[in-house]
Amino acid sequence: MLLQALTPAATDPETSRPDPEKLISGDPIHTTWNVEDDRGLYCGIWQSTPGAWRCSYDEWEYCRILSGRAVITGDDGSRLEVGPGDSFILRPGFTGRWEVLETIRKDYVILFR
Repeated sequence: MLLQALTPAATDPETSRPDPEKLISGDPIHTTWNVEDDRGLYCGIWQSTPGAWRCSYDEWEYCRILSGRAVITGDDGSRLEVGPGDSFILRPGFTGRWEVLETIRKDYVILFR
């Protein structure tokens, strides 16, 4: 398909939680409306309720926050507070933690190489 809608109504949502060994606090529930192709490209809308968990990235991810607030803290000491309208890139090799302060919704594009 050369053209595909990217809205929550266009695809069925998937729900998940962080792996128990990665959970730091809370009981965050992740809801993802994902579109993917067979070339390693994923995009969609992701939402999470409050909580904190460890993360590591093997892929490139571009995000734009639609609503809510979070703090992303890298193991290297970097810290990024994000809210509505903020955009950022997570690079392969990033390790750290996501902490969702207010239920957050973002759109994203992920590229696996």
